[in-house]
Amino acid sequence: MRPTQWIGLALLAAPALLAAREYHVSVQGSDTNDGSAARPLRTISAAARTAQPGDVITVHAGTYRERITPPRGGTSEEKRIVYQAAAGERVEVKGSEVIRDWKQFQPGVWKAVVPNAFFGAYNPYKDVIHGDWFTDKGRPHHTGEVYLNGRPLWETHLMENVLSPKPEVGARDREGSTWTWFAEVDGRNTYLYANFHDKDPNREMVEINVRDAVFYPDEPGRNYITVRGFRMMHAATQWAAPTAEQIGLIGTHMSKGWIIENNVISDSRCSCVSLGKDRATGHNVWNADPRKDGATHYNEVILRALAGGWSKEKTGGHVVRGNDISRCEQAGIVGSLGAVFSRIYGNHIHDVWVKRQFAGAEMAGIKLHGAIDTEIRHNRIHNTGRGLWMDWMAQGTRITGNLLYDNSTDDLFVEVDHGPFVVDNNIFLSPLSLHDMSEGGAYAHNLFAGRVLSRPEPRRSTPFHHAHSTQVAGLDSIAGGDGRFYNNLFVGAGAAPGPGSVEAANPLRYGGYGLWVYNHRPYPLFTGGNVYLNGARPYVDEKALDLPGANPRPGIVEDAAGVVLRLKLPAEVRPVGTRLVTTDLLGKARVPGLAYENADGTPLAIDKDYAGKARDAAHPWPGPFEGYAGALKVW
Repeated sequence: MRPTQWIGLALLAAPALLAAREYHVSVQGSDTNDGSAARPLRTISAAARTAQPGDVITVHAGTYRERITPPRGGTSEEKRIVYQAAAGERVEVKGSEVIRDWKQFQPGVWKAVVPNAFFGAYNPYKDVIHGDWFTDKGRPHHTGEVYLNGRPLWETHLMENVLSPKPEVGARDREGSTWTWFAEVDGRNTYLYANFHDKDPNREMVEINVRDAVFYPDEPGRNYITVRGFRMMHAATQWAAPTAEQIGLIGTHMSKGWIIENNVISDSRCSCVSLGKDRATGHNVWNADPRKDGATHYNEVILRALAGGWSKEKTGGHVVRGNDISRCEQAGIVGSLGAVFSRIYGNHIHDVWVKRQFAGAEMAGIKLHGAIDTEIRHNRIHNTGRGLWMDWMAQGTRITGNLLYDNSTDDLFVEVDHGPFVVDNNIFLSPLSLHDMSEGGAYAHNLFAGRVLSRPEPRRSTPFHHAHSTQVAGLDSIAGGDGRFYNNLFVGAGAAPGPGSVEAANPLRYGGYGLWVYNHRPYPLFTGGNVYLNGARPYVDEKALDLPGANPRPGIVEDAAGVVLRLKLPAEVRPVGTRLVTTDLLGKARVPGLAYENADGTPLAIDKDYAGKARDAAHPWPGPFEGYAGALKVW
């Protein structure tokens, strides 16, 4: 080989030999700089355009108002593109802009005129929220929002409700709902009217949504991206139906291998974090073609996704951990098909759907379709309406060690899933602990302090899959039952309902405390080691410890030091009749014929409690804790 050939080969190989680089971004920088620590860039987007697999983008203190659209991702776990806030520095990324020059319209009410050109191609004050399974409650809602000193105001569709606001019906924050705004758009300008009460908006910080996301790729397949340490807020997100592209304030867009960690994420008009679907497989297809029902459309979406490569090799496998997620009016974390094989843990999700101005079938702290082999662990979820919603294809899913309370709809809703899925070591304290419209669930070592509701769903046929795969093995409807309940604590509300009560007359609608609500399901439950307290009632012929006169009075105490669970179990509660819950004990779910095992196919053993303490292998304690005190630190 001639020397010139050696030189040519060396030049071709040189890019692969280059070391990964760190790009710095600062509000004092310039996008004409080289991104070094001495000459930082000004925008995160400029760094994103340059960064290659293996590179790190470090963002320094300040507020960045931009939509980051990563043009590429990494190539593997080892060669990610990492976006991170500089250690110890407060970095805010906002989808909003500051609006000044407000003019007083009448006492307390102010007006701002914003040229439409200010918004570019997308004006959130023209964009009406819509989509499959969305309920507008008889009025339009826009993706725009107005914030006063960081707090969102309430949109109204009537000017009179700005001039003379009244508390919103159903709102938890009734006084807050009187801080209202209204928008009109013509061919040239957007006109904003807001009731700021006694505040002068020209002396305060007033911001408005202008971007449909804060961090979201414009195409699927932007894989292996890490986003850590930011405060991300203010996005004009659209309704994220499972049959639509699901855009979140931050979202993965049907990619693979993201890590979203240790961020504070808030104030999305609809969803905060999206692990969801792309547009190519369908976008609001039910609205577009109402001749077929929504379930039929979603089954067709699933088939299109499979044809397009929906698989473990190309999709999901994300890690979402350690984030504080709040003030999202649809979902804290949403995901249709894109959350497969993911781990969601250590997140604090709260204040979701608090305004309640609109509704729909996709609203929860965490709402997932297709949570195949997905782990949801040690999250704190409260004040969300619905806490956890596993809708369609929760197979191989494990929901373990979560704390749920103060959720007004329910803590856990499992809808039209065939299993096997496992729910263990959770603390469910809201009035409705479990809404079960599925089969094949295994529930072990949970504390159920609310009602249980069991309902069939014969009208829809939904998929089940081959083990640890997205490949569909078949479809079936839900008759009900085929659950496993071992070593749980059920707490009632006092005396069992009498023969004339609504609960006794119609348990399919109202549910009740304990497993008696499954007595008339066609497929039997498998039970053992459960404890029933304060009027909760066991399953028919179940051998269980039944203490109707004992009230442990479970409750939560929150303070700056954390969250404490108060629980006064009577002395009679002991590990009697309990067994270690394992793959062998649980058997196989009826419809898919698959075992309850770990996501990697190894046998399952629930041998640790909520706090990670090892369980007694012969006689584990019932409930989430291996041994009890009067007060237990749970967060």
